[in-house]
Amino acid sequence: MLNLQRLTVLHELELRGSLAAVARALNYSPSAISQQIAQLEREIGIALTEPVGRGVRLTDAAEMLVRHTRIAIAALESAESELAAASPNVSGRLRVACFQSALLSLLPAALETLDRDHPDLDLDIAQRDVDEAMSGLQAGSFDVVVGEEYPGASLLPRVGIERAEVGADEMVLALPEGEEWTGLDQLFDLAEAPWALDPASSAPGRWARDLCMKAGFEPDVRFDGVDLLVHLQMVRAGYAIAIVPLILSPDWVSGVRIEALPGAPKRQLFTLTREARSAHPAVIAFRRALRLSFRGHQLNAT
Repeated sequence: MLNLQRLTVLHELELRGSLAAVARALNYSPSAISQQIAQLEREIGIALTEPVGRGVRLTDAAEMLVRHTRIAIAALESAESELAAASPNVSGRLRVACFQSALLSLLPAALETLDRDHPDLDLDIAQRDVDEAMSGLQAGSFDVVVGEEYPGASLLPRVGIERAEVGADEMVLALPEGEEWTGLDQLFDLAEAPWALDPASSAPGRWARDLCMKAGFEPDVRFDGVDLLVHLQMVRAGYAIAIVPLILSPDWVSGVRIEALPGAPKRQLFTLTREARSAHPAVIAFRRALRLSFRGHQLNAT
């Protein structure tokens, strides 16, 4: 019978693309990864990799084997979920990837709910954007990914990944307090203002720039970065205007004037998990706690 551990190494190579990346993910040395694959090749008598430049790629036989490995891993994960569901307590460790504004606004209340209702459940939280976290979810490094989706830029569905909606979060303008940039009738009124935006390569950065372009101007971006708290500090100091989620708690936007954007655009918040993991009690509990936190923020905003 084929060794599942060595098959998992091959599966990781298909996902991550290099022996070095697999070694980092599994906490092995690259030579140990090579030895695992070489041993698997000896067991089946077929070459599984071939050299390409300074790296390797999978052969057709290896890709066929990876497809079967994926099915085997999913079956084992489903079995783990069923066993966990048979326990009277939700326990174990859940690995979650989450983007910054949800970490700031939703995670604290969700963690409080989980700590109260399921004290035997431990969470490992990593700050990641959904694009970066997706490979980790597929590879098994994360159990749940909390993601965001902006108007006109839907996330493409992935085979074996299940999505559950959290809710729609309005995006708003953050402006300095004071007399400047008041009495706004349209977004174009801010065409001459300095802006703090996410990088154009990111989903929120692309969407914000596209929003400004559709309003008839290219934003003068004075601060280009991924840290929402720095955006708000630039606004608070009077050096920029930003677009932020309404879900942020009042503490984060103190000293900042919040105004609605034309049309009240909304981003969609959601969670992703592997289909084989979706019935695990820890995943179900986390998703419930996150939705409760989101609803609480909505009630506080009305």
